[in-house]
Amino acid sequence: MLEISQFSFSYANDQDEGVENISFHVNKGECVLLCGKSGCGKTTMVRAINGLIPYFYDGKREGEVLLDGQAVESREMYELSELTGTVFQNPRSQFFNVDTDSEIVFGMENMAYPREKMEERMQQVTKELHLEKLRKRNIFHLSGGEKQKIAFSSVYAVSPEVFVLDEPSSNLDAEAIEELKDMIALLKRQGKTIIISEHRIYYLRDLIDKAIVLNRGRVMSVYTREAFLRLTDQDRQQMGLRALELNKVRFSHHDKPEPRNRDPLHELVMRDVAVSHNKKKVLQGIQLTAKSGEIIAVTGHNGAGKTTFARALCGVHKIASGSIDFNGQKLTAKKQAGLAYMVMQDVNYQLFAETVEKECAFGVKNADPHAVWRALEHMELAAFATRHPNTLSGGQKQRLAVAASIISKKEILVFDEPTSGLDFGSMHNVASILRGLAAANKIIFVITHDLEFIASCCTRIVRLGTGGMQEDYLLNEENEQRTIHYFANYKAKAER
Repeated sequence: MLEISQFSFSYANDQDEGVENISFHVNKGECVLLCGKSGCGKTTMVRAINGLIPYFYDGKREGEVLLDGQAVESREMYELSELTGTVFQNPRSQFFNVDTDSEIVFGMENMAYPREKMEERMQQVTKELHLEKLRKRNIFHLSGGEKQKIAFSSVYAVSPEVFVLDEPSSNLDAEAIEELKDMIALLKRQGKTIIISEHRIYYLRDLIDKAIVLNRGRVMSVYTREAFLRLTDQDRQQMGLRALELNKVRFSHHDKPEPRNRDPLHELVMRDVAVSHNKKKVLQGIQLTAKSGEIIAVTGHNGAGKTTFARALCGVHKIASGSIDFNGQKLTAKKQAGLAYMVMQDVNYQLFAETVEKECAFGVKNADPHAVWRALEHMELAAFATRHPNTLSGGQKQRLAVAASIISKKEILVFDEPTSGLDFGSMHNVASILRGLAAANKIIFVITHDLEFIASCCTRIVRLGTGGMQEDYLLNEENEQRTIHYFANYKAKAER
């Protein structure tokens, strides 16, 4: 079905990482994992398979990419779209409509399906993918997981032979990952060929037929499923790969930060806080006290109000009632904005400068250039200092936003899914930086679905759901299994 032979590609701008001498094949009906460290070439291979290279991205190209025995570049784009369907890491980048029904049928409309066939297929897709609750909805009102499901559904509706999924789980909660796993299993039963580029790989252990590990634009190893599952933790981590079993994730309590007593300690108190969105209360009755040195993981299903909670903390989203105090002083939205810094889930919204180095210090008065450089080195971005931020990979952009938060000098730091798109090493670098910030007396909130990340640095868990706080507990040895059970043994619940 897919044959890649001695394929090399370097981008015309000489800035994006290309690939060199890539060769592998995928048989019809196989499910293949593309994995490796951030920037290893996974996204370039996705673009080569779905035709974005050479039709959208210019550059020097050598070798062959054959789909069903025919070179990708010899096919018309409409032919490729009938043969391959891609679900991107950020589903928003592939939406063309404002309501879910129109988006689901968009591909069929472009392929000139008769109306009767579209309606029939729509009903079939709704039933097979359990879309009843997502029909006739405003796309902009959906959670991240719901958007990803609509993006998948729009591709599924046209039933291509090859599905290409680019980090589909990066922003999903435990329930949505279970649904994604079920959808991939459905494709396998239908005999579809599936190529998945992923960092979070535990949910794929029972689905893949083989794994291809890339490193610095080359194929490092090709494993059968059985050989891949036999890899030791050390071997896997050296390749930048995440955990294969969440039940075996280890917690690092000995690394938990302690505030420096010589510095002033801070206290943030939320009293009976309610937050509304579109005149509807999303959260209410929030009672929370956070102190310097804490790294608080804010968890909960997609749509539970985690991002709204974060925006309210930063003064971006006005609270409907209640109060937020800092060191005994009631905060206005303006004062909150002066105290808090937020790294958004989609970091493209907060990249403004012309270079990576300038972005790191953007908006900071008298930023110390040495501190900027140290932050870039810590996040392994020093080599890209003169690059434009938009030429970075998704994981590199995420690391840049984290680097900028270090330089911000704010007392409250809020990170919305900071490890999406990050490999094992980059995830631990972010964890190390957060521990350092906590030791410098910062109050840190992390919105995350990433158990590995939580285990590596967080000191406390706050779980949101059904319009308020469901749990609030310290992340100590006594509560390890409680946390693992929620993430690793999660099955869809009627929580909504």
